[in-house]
Amino acid sequence: MRSAEVLANGFGRIGEDLRAALDGADDALLTRRPDPDANTLAWLAWHTARVQDAQVAPLAGVAEVWTAQGWSERFGLPFDDAATGYGQSPDEVGQVRASAELLLGYLEATTAQTLAYLERLADDDLDVVVDEDWDPPVTLGVRLISVLADDLQHAGQASYLRGVLDRTR
Repeated sequence: MRSAEVLANGFGRIGEDLRAALDGADDALLTRRPDPDANTLAWLAWHTARVQDAQVAPLAGVAEVWTAQGWSERFGLPFDDAATGYGQSPDEVGQVRASAELLLGYLEATTAQTLAYLERLADDDLDVVVDEDWDPPVTLGVRLISVLADDLQHAGQASYLRGVLDRTR
């Protein structure tokens, strides 16, 4: 198995986890919080896709699907197109309102673009330095693992949150 195939398997798991977390979720469930400062299912799903899109697209040398495929307009969020959710306030988190179908559609489009990029990679490509602002400099392989780990953490948070919300209706 090539390294890119291992990465592709990992990126494919994100959608599986989020589909399960959003299964049957209506707008009320998608935006419900266990406390006023908590993230919502909608925000977690959106942020997961945005992080992947915003970080992998430049590595692949392509435009983000968020803007190139019109997802920004479909969501109609009150944020700059460059926003990924990083550092957003609880009020901003609450502004992410979208159907499960829309959230999963954006994630699927982002994942498709990521998987297409991974198909083009050879194992040696993962050693290329993509960010010299760190010590040690960040290689492509390390950056992709970082994005994958972040996305899997957020998908896990969404799964946990869904369980909490289902038990506290």
